[in-house]
Amino acid sequence: MGSLAVACGSPSGNGGGGGPKGKVGATNPFGVAEGSKVEAAIFDGGYGVDYVEYANKVIGKQVKGVAVQVKPVVDIAPELQPRFVGGNPPDLIDNSGEDQIGFLGILDQLETLDDVLEAKNYEGTKIADTLYAGVKKPGTYNGKFVALNYVMTVYGVWYSKTLFEANGWTPPKTWDEALDLGQQAKKKGKYLFVHGKEAATYYRTLLIDSAIKEGGDEVRIALEKLEKDSWSHPAIQGVLKIMETMVKEKMFVPGGSGTQFQKAQAIWSNDQKALLYPSGGWIENEMKDATKTDFQMTGVPSMTLTGKPKIPYEALRAAAGEPFIVPKQGKNPAGGKEVLRAMLSKEAAANFSRTKLAPTIVKGTVPADGYGSSALVSQSKMLEAAGQNIFNYLFVEAYGMNTDQLVPWNSFLAGDIDAKGLTSALQKISDKIREDDSIEKFEVS
Repeated sequence: MGSLAVACGSPSGNGGGGGPKGKVGATNPFGVAEGSKVEAAIFDGGYGVDYVEYANKVIGKQVKGVAVQVKPVVDIAPELQPRFVGGNPPDLIDNSGEDQIGFLGILDQLETLDDVLEAKNYEGTKIADTLYAGVKKPGTYNGKFVALNYVMTVYGVWYSKTLFEANGWTPPKTWDEALDLGQQAKKKGKYLFVHGKEAATYYRTLLIDSAIKEGGDEVRIALEKLEKDSWSHPAIQGVLKIMETMVKEKMFVPGGSGTQFQKAQAIWSNDQKALLYPSGGWIENEMKDATKTDFQMTGVPSMTLTGKPKIPYEALRAAAGEPFIVPKQGKNPAGGKEVLRAMLSKEAAANFSRTKLAPTIVKGTVPADGYGSSALVSQSKMLEAAGQNIFNYLFVEAYGMNTDQLVPWNSFLAGDIDAKGLTSALQKISDKIREDDSIEKFEVS
C-alpha cells in the first residue's frame, strides 16, 4: 500500500485539543471562535497554495476575524509526522505528494469529516448536494471518512476539435468506430494513436475503463481483487483484440516505445500526426507549451466495445484528489473544518478552476466558456453527462504495479507481443502480488 503503511505513533502530548470555541449557528456550524487563527499546512505541488489562501477572502463573510495562515510544504511526512507524534499538528493539512503521511497510521488522530458535507455551504445549500458523486470513497479508510479530496481528475480520450471539424471526423463512441477512424486517418497520412515509453500504460487505463463500461462492475472487482484470469474477461479481451488489430495495421505512430512521453504527446498536440490520445484532465496544462494554436483540446469518454454496454457510454473514470485532513489534536480543528467549508463555496471553487484550469468536486462552478479552456469545458460536460455513473479503481497505484506493467505494454504497442502475450504478462504481475502474503491487501467493494 506504499504510503499507507507509514505510521506516526500515538501523540506523546496533549497538544491543543480543540482550542477556543465559538457559538454554533447557521453560519458557524462547527463553532469556530471569532478572531481565531487556523494553521494550514498545504502541499506545494502543481496547484500551489494560493487557492487555500483564497479562503481568507470568503471566510469572514461567515465568521468574523478568522484568519487562515497557510504554510507551503513539499515533504509532508518528514515535516509533519513529528508534529503528530508531539500532539501539536496543524489544524488543516493537504496530505498530498510523494511523501504524504500514511492515512492508516494516523487514522485515529483525524477528525471524521461527515459533518462538513452535512453542513450548508456559504450559499445556503447542503454541501453534499453540491458535489459530484463518489467523492467520499477515496477519502474513506476502514469505514471512516477522514480525507476530503478537493480536485476532480477526469480520464478520457482527447482530440483537436478544430482538426476533426476541418476533416468532418466524429469522435468514436465504440472501438469499431475508432477502427474506422484509424482507416480515415491513414488516408490523410496520419495515425490514430501515439504513445511514449513512460506513458504506455495510459492505454491500460483506456482498456480497463472501456472494459468496465462494457462488462460492468464485475470487471473492476476482479482486477482489484487480483483474481485468477481477471485479465481474461471477455470485455477486456474484446478491446485488446481491436487494439491488436490497430497495432498490426500501423495505426500507432512508430517508435513510441523509444520516445519520451511528452515528446510523443507533442506529436499529437503540436504536430497533429495522431488523432486521439488517452489521458487525464491534466493533459492540457502539461502540454500548454507544446500545443498547436487553436487546437481546441476536447475530451470524450472512453469507447465502449459494443453499442449496448452494461454501463452507459457516458460513464467515466473520475476520481477526487488532493486529500485534506483535520487532525484532532490541532489547536483549532473547528477552524480547519471551516476552511474546508469556505473552499467548498461556489466562489472559492470557481476561483480554483479559473486559476488552475481544473474542476473541483463542486458541481456547477465552471462557466460555459471554461475560462477560455476547451479542455475544462469538456471535463465539466463529461462529469455532468456521467451523473452517477462515475467509477474509479485503486489496485495499480496501491500495489505499485505500473512500473512492471510498462514493460509488456511497450512491447505490445510496438508490435513485439500480441494480445495473448500481453494478457499473460499482466496476469503474472497480478498473480505474484496476490500470492505474496507479505503484501497487505486492501478491501475491495
